[in-house]
Amino acid sequence: MSKKKGNRPGVRRMGRTLAFQVLYGVSMVPETGMEGMKAAFERNPQVESEENDFVRDFGRSLYLGVMEHLARLDELVRTHSQHWKIERIAKVELAILRLALYEMAFTDIPERAAINEAVELAKRFGDGNSKSFINGILDGAAKELKAK
Repeated sequence: MSKKKGNRPGVRRMGRTLAFQVLYGVSMVPETGMEGMKAAFERNPQVESEENDFVRDFGRSLYLGVMEHLARLDELVRTHSQHWKIERIAKVELAILRLALYEMAFTDIPERAAINEAVELAKRFGDGNSKSFINGILDGAAKELKAK
């Protein structure tokens, strides 16, 4: 394992958690425009209290990436959440799904790692059914993304 600062899985997990928390927060009060989205990230109390620059930077890049590709990510959620309208998916699960799908579709993070991290977020922040729901949707999306 590399000793480079910020390359440890725990630090990435913290950045991912930060991105999730801001995504969840803005789902309550959506921001518009890139400046508004950036401001929403920077003024989040969790971001303000984070001392590690890598965690903040990684979290910011994930959050802004999700916001940039939101329409495509929501399309993937709709396609793979059989019998669920996106408006009926709990905001916690939707934020986790968007984050994981962004990592799977638009970054070099391995799909399995993105799914595992999403399940960990679901265990921590969701209810008893969250991890199974998220895992099922992401597994289906992974097959579609691999086919492309």
